[in-house]
Formats: sequence, C-alpha cells, structure tokens
Amino acid sequence: MKTEVRKRARERLDQRFAPLKPAERFRAPPKGWVRAIRDAIGMSGVQFARRLRVQPPSVAALEASEESGAIQLKTLRRAAEALDCTLVYALVPNGSLEGAVRARARKIALRDLGRVAHTMKLEAQETPGSVSDERLETYIRDKIKERDLWDEP
Repeated sequence: MKTEVRKRARERLDQRFAPLKPAERFRAPPKGWVRAIRDAIGMSGVQFARRLRVQPPSVAALEASEESGAIQLKTLRRAAEALDCTLVYALVPNGSLEGAVRARARKIALRDLGRVAHTMKLEAQETPGSVSDERLETYIRDKIKERDLWDEP
C-alpha cells in the first residue's frame, strides 16, 4: 500500500518538475541573480543597501556570496524581497523520480542475481543465458522493497 502511495507521489512530483526542465534554463547569471536583477532595473548598490537596511559594503559581500554559491537562503530571500522578487527554491531531479527508483531497483536486482548466477556456476549448476528482463522484473517485484533501495551508496 505504501509503495503505491509513494509511486503516486513520485508521479505528481515528476509532473510538477516537468516545466522546470531542463534546469539549465535556470542557471544563475555569471555574477548571480541579485546583481543581474539589480543592474537590469538600474538600482545602485547604495540604493539596494538602503532597501536591505545594511551598509553598502554588505551588498558587495552578499553578491559575492551568491556568485560563489555560499549565500544563505534567508539572505537570498531578503535580497529578493528588497528587489520586489520572489525567491523560488527547488531541487529539480536530473531525470524522473520514478526512473531513479526503477534504475536503482534494477541495479540491485542485477547485482543480486549476478551473485546467484556466480554461485550456481561455481556449483556447476549454471543456467544458460543471462538474466532475462522477465526474471529481473519478477525479482524486483518480489524481493526488492523500496525502503531498502538507498541503504548502500
């Protein structure tokens, strides 16, 4: 039951992520979003500092920390508000979540079935042919539990 609930949750999240892909479209400009937006709207560093209620040198530090990737989310949120923007934060999977679960289950199944095949070969009980897709799917369905997928690296 929980497996189906998680599967539906993955599918819903995958649908929500679809408009965000490819994530390349959202890569920050070379000097960061804060600097790019501030420059685009013609706001000086001093004006921005006033809106943030900080000293002007803090603006340079804020922009440098965004550029280096070290900025804190709460600082970025404050900067967004000072620029009349909304901070949008998301982790966008490189593929689908459902695909990640399937790939991980397949990897584990191939490893496990490979061990069995090796043991059988050592005992002169080798079966002809490699692991079939049907056998692999059966093994995944019957033996692999979602909660165990991520126990190992």
